Amino acid sequence: MLTYSLKKKDIKKKWYLIDADGLVLGRLAAKIASILRGKHKTIFTPHLDCGDNVIVINAKKVTMTGNKVKEKKYYKHTGYPGGLKELYFKDIIKGAKPESIIKKAVERMMTANALSKKQLSNLRIFKDEQHNLEAQKPEIFDFGALNRKNRVNS
Repeated sequence: MLTYSLKKKDIKKKWYLIDADGLVLGRLAAKIASILRGKHKTIFTPHLDCGDNVIVINAKKVTMTGNKVKEKKYYKHTGYPGGLKELYFKDIIKGAKPESIIKKAVERMMTANALSKKQLSNLRIFKDEQHNLEAQKPEIFDFGALNRKNRVNS
């Protein structure tokens, strides 16, 4: 019996639509990273982009458990002395680009190489319910129904 090796021409990509309303950020990011890499498929090949495309809507309604909504800080450095800046999760979510939180969380769940950059280009995040990708006919993926811990009960 020979080991099957996936070829580029054999890759078939699907589109998934995930509604992030009330979902826990870390669990959501881990699942999205797995879908982007293609680890949910039986034909997973680590050196090829065999993952699917993911559309995330309602990015501004994603949440965290415990007190992290109020206390979680994100750091960045300007490159100048004393240039360490901190932003709180709650301020980013209420700001102009709440989709950056999901993008950064998914990016940190993936390996840091050129292939994962290519796979991250298959991720589309929208802060509201409207998106412009209806033509791809995305399949709705109900992540909150997979496990009771995936959704925060408010």
